[in-house]
Amino acid sequence: MNKFNDKKILIAYFSREGGNYVSGRIVNLSVGNTEVVAKMIQKITGGELFRINTVKKYPDDYTEATKVAQQELRDNARPELSEYLDNIDDYEIIILCYPNWWGTMPMPVFTFLEKYDFTEKTILPVCTHEGSGLGHSESDIRKTCPNARLEKGLAIKGSNVHSAQPEIEKWLQKFINNFEEEK
Repeated sequence: MNKFNDKKILIAYFSREGGNYVSGRIVNLSVGNTEVVAKMIQKITGGELFRINTVKKYPDDYTEATKVAQQELRDNARPELSEYLDNIDDYEIIILCYPNWWGTMPMPVFTFLEKYDFTEKTILPVCTHEGSGLGHSESDIRKTCPNARLEKGLAIKGSNVHSAQPEIEKWLQKFINNFEEEK
């Protein structure tokens, strides 16, 4: 399905392994749900992966991690990232993958978005969740990147990520068709 008219694609993702809420219980994940989705998208599109990592690691314990995340949201924090892209200008399409934390993106995703100029870039949001969908993350992306072209996002239930490839392919196909029409 790698038919994005040779558009340069970046798949930027934030994911957390360790204790995660899955189907009503806490499960220890060796690979976070969002990373599973990002790697699936990479196989489908051939895009380049970039993991959004923080300098300070989140606790493995689910309850402790949610406390940190909630405090960051209250403080409108911008956690420092351990690595940055050399040049966002190399990409035309950014597929932004993240879990829904407290109704929006984790604060490190805001750090990432505020670091670069997304003018005339297309952002395709993908959110993993356990029942809260995209929350208000799309409007937060629009506010943070007002000069980007924001497309309708895809919400994938975390407990369903391993079987989400058909849903992801169907969602991506809409954009392939749009880019072919613009050609």
